[in-house]
Amino acid sequence: MKFLDTAKIYVKSGTGGAGCVSFRREKYIEFGGPDGGDGGRGGHVYVECVDGLNTLIDFRYQQHFKAKTGHHGMGRNRTGGSGADVTLKVPVGTQIFEDDNETLVADLTHVGQQITLLEGGGGGYGNTHYKSSTNRAPRRADPGKPGAEKWIRLRLKLIADAGLVGLPNAGKSTFLAATTRAKPKIADYPFTTLNPQLGVVYAGGREFVLADIPGLIEGAHEGTGLGDRFLGHVERCAVLLHLVDGTADDVAGDYRTIRHELEAYGHGLAGKTEIVALNKVDALDDETRAEKLAELEAAVGHPVPALSGVTGAGRDDVLLALLAEIDAPAPRDDDADAEDSIADEGWDPCRSA
Repeated sequence: MKFLDTAKIYVKSGTGGAGCVSFRREKYIEFGGPDGGDGGRGGHVYVECVDGLNTLIDFRYQQHFKAKTGHHGMGRNRTGGSGADVTLKVPVGTQIFEDDNETLVADLTHVGQQITLLEGGGGGYGNTHYKSSTNRAPRRADPGKPGAEKWIRLRLKLIADAGLVGLPNAGKSTFLAATTRAKPKIADYPFTTLNPQLGVVYAGGREFVLADIPGLIEGAHEGTGLGDRFLGHVERCAVLLHLVDGTADDVAGDYRTIRHELEAYGHGLAGKTEIVALNKVDALDDETRAEKLAELEAAVGHPVPALSGVTGAGRDDVLLALLAEIDAPAPRDDDADAEDSIADEGWDPCRSA
């Protein structure tokens, strides 16, 4: 299935049905009086968050959604039926914006959540409504009120428990494939991953969702490369796993590049809990591995784990650390000073950025 995380669509609610001008016609009843019914309301436009979807690809092939017009009123005081509603079904994590792409209308974050995007126009009154003591035979009936219409933009931000970040070729897809049943494309060239990938990780008798986005490069926050477009998919993650390629010439520089891009992008990414790990250590000898670890730890400021997505070395420890951060309660502001006074004991791979 092709991945699509943005869409622009046109929506229109239904126009209300017209009221009816009618008079009672029955044998032996000379002055039956008005009996025209009201028109029915136009159909509403709803947006519903459903399970089983992870892309907006359906809106690539249909961009116009219009609810039906309400039925007209009829004689014998029969009110017209309401027009058929339209329900747009979107995946969890979909945001709805106005056409300016800045004004947020709704953020759908759980299955079953539904909003009324546009209400249908009201039905017009029939002539029975205008009957009075001074006007016993009104011939007035109103047309239905028009429905509303507008263009909206849909933006999908995948909901995952943990997210993978790093430079291109840092081994993120290999790690995702080794820890989940996801089958991302893996190759020895940058930007092998062109779309976000999701996988379910089983660790410590539990499971959580891991997201892999295309690699970031310098200037990504300004639109360079592919990462800027997909950084929104890790905004909702509880923790980030930052993989650094151990075979790179400057592992400390690679780490600082990603940190700079996260800080420049904003939206709270730089403040998320982050676990930094040196990847691809299976390709290093013992001496080089120690040098790279020391260089990266000096840049990070605390010990970092070494792992290999290919051989599985260090993988379980990192997964358990991710799970612990996912389960950890959100820190409160009044706990910040207390946390600073607690000394770390042993190796702690987590870093609150």
